[in-house]
Amino acid sequence: MTPALWHRLLLAGHLGTLAILVAWYGWLSPSPQLPTALVLLVLGVPLLLPLRGLLHGRRYTAAWSLFLAIAYCAHALVELYSSPDDRLYAGIELVTTLTWFVAGIGYIRATRDEL
Repeated sequence: MTPALWHRLLLAGHLGTLAILVAWYGWLSPSPQLPTALVLLVLGVPLLLPLRGLLHGRRYTAAWSLFLAIAYCAHALVELYSSPDDRLYAGIELVTTLTWFVAGIGYIRATRDEL
């Protein structure tokens, strides 16, 4: 696959993770114990940190953003196991984070000659 396709998949996974988290905790199933704004800040702001570098196709940003993907994958797995009512949303988050992770590795490998 071409680096451009890997890059598109990387962005789709990253932005998909952001979108499902905002939809999940903002509208679909907000937490009754915590303020919605706090949950969105804690879960959403870390996803905004690598966004500029990912949009510009920076390889180094793609590499370190995969650490975030692992954390969000763990979040999805915990929610998938512990929250039966939210399993659909956790499953979608798991798919988007795995897409982000696999596409990130593919993008880094496809662009290794561009140093």
